[in-house]
Amino acid sequence: MSSQKIETGHQDVVHDVSMDYYGKRIATASSDTTIQIISVSGSSHQHIATLSGHQGPVWQVAWAHPKFGSMLASCSYDGRVIIWKDGTKPARWSQAHVFTDHKSSVNSIAWAPHDLGLCLACGSSDGNISVFTARADGSWDTTRIDQAHPVGVTSISWAPSMAAGALVGSGLLDPVQKLASGGFDNTVKVWKLYNGSWKMDCFPALQMHSECVRDVAWAPNLGLPKSTIASASQDGTVVIWTVAKEGDQWKGKVLNDFKTPVWRVSWSLAGNILAVADESNNVTLWKEAVNGEWQQVTTVQVQP
Repeated sequence: MSSQKIETGHQDVVHDVSMDYYGKRIATASSDTTIQIISVSGSSHQHIATLSGHQGPVWQVAWAHPKFGSMLASCSYDGRVIIWKDGTKPARWSQAHVFTDHKSSVNSIAWAPHDLGLCLACGSSDGNISVFTARADGSWDTTRIDQAHPVGVTSISWAPSMAAGALVGSGLLDPVQKLASGGFDNTVKVWKLYNGSWKMDCFPALQMHSECVRDVAWAPNLGLPKSTIASASQDGTVVIWTVAKEGDQWKGKVLNDFKTPVWRVSWSLAGNILAVADESNNVTLWKEAVNGEWQQVTTVQVQP
């Protein structure tokens, strides 16, 4: 696996890197309050733009699906979420919308599956999750999950829009709207949109971590019966949560104890390989074996 080093131009810690749908551009978020846009082609890369608008560290960036145009969301310690749009003029990037609904740091953002429309979920240290959905006239509808994690939301991830089991006849063909969230309360929670309002969809909350949950990632399921969520924690563990069918209880299994805080988890497009990034600068790839045990496939060498 070859790698290349990219100079971002940031003056402080980089907190997030996100690649666009086509793998042609990356966006980086930093404590220097800026976002850098870099084009990547083979082994070469070129700086495109610096986006300035936040007044505190930028924690995450997320590209919208290209069917909605060239659009990027960012969230920051300043409590704001900014939607950036790429135009056609030289000074191309502009702020299309700024959300100021949260009263403290917005720690995580995630675009919904594109077939649910242009829809962004945001999790904040104020304990709330907000979901913004674009309307045809350019305005945005807002739904909220108040006090989702009262001591603060750290991470959010959308479920696949295709209901679990849809391809094998046991699921519904209507798209589902579900979210997983992690919090400073050491728990993972699952939420479902019922008749326009969000309700908790797991009882009780999923708790196997002894310290705060740093990241959650809902696996693509391609319409197969099982739903899977990975959660990463300050306690050094990654837990794989699964549920066989709608209405069943989620079951958790420790993937591994990394003996150091785990920052991020990310699934492959097919949902069969999980990447884990920990505080020791290790990125490891894991795959579920036929017997249900998780095995490390490889370690990605990260350049210092």
